[in-house]
Amino acid sequence: MTPARQLVARVARLLPPALHTHPLEWTRAALGAGLGVLLPLLLCGALFGRELALSMLGPLGASAVLLFAVSSGALSQPWSILGSYLCAALVATAVGLLHLPVLATALLALGGTLLTMCALRCLHPPGAALALCLAQGHPQVSALGFGILLPVLLAAAGLLVCALLFNNLTGVRYPKAPSAEPVSLAVSPPEIQAGITAADLQQALKEFGEFVDVTAEDLEEIVRRSERHARQRSMAEVFAEREPG
Repeated sequence: MTPARQLVARVARLLPPALHTHPLEWTRAALGAGLGVLLPLLLCGALFGRELALSMLGPLGASAVLLFAVSSGALSQPWSILGSYLCAALVATAVGLLHLPVLATALLALGGTLLTMCALRCLHPPGAALALCLAQGHPQVSALGFGILLPVLLAAAGLLVCALLFNNLTGVRYPKAPSAEPVSLAVSPPEIQAGITAADLQQALKEFGEFVDVTAEDLEEIVRRSERHARQRSMAEVFAEREPG
């Protein structure tokens, strides 16, 4: 490869990969995200005040992108949003009771929320953003104390209901179906076996149609590692069978 082609290849690696989804899917996700944020904002604004509702606007918008655009991802499932918002409200309120400087409060709320989300298996990045918003010491938020759980969970539940309705009504299954029991794949005859290539993975992503939060390169690496583990397991089973009883 010539130096010029090497330079072009390196520059190309810096560019984002092409989306494997149709513009209609972009429009569907955008419309759903807008409607999904509108409902919880109206509900929280009517029950708890406009300022409190707007204080959660950023995290709600980020959650909407995940729930409507990447709804098949692990970070977008119902427990992820409900659990993460619950963690953020509890941790941020508890840290606020220590009356530390604003920066220290924000950092502790962020770190504590991340640890709690990981422990409860509800990792959802907007939950960390919500913890930072709540830790800023907004007077209306501080006055509620642990009562902030009510508007926070109402906002999360409202967004989740919108995602459940809109995604399924527009042909996108949500939430993600639980994984079925693992099955052994039938092995093709040697004469028709073919290795999976990056081009095959790219084509599969295009056929999938929805946003997938993984690149073809990541999928290729996952397939290679899976094949290696499968070979190791098969060899271990063969040796176990040959060992004298």
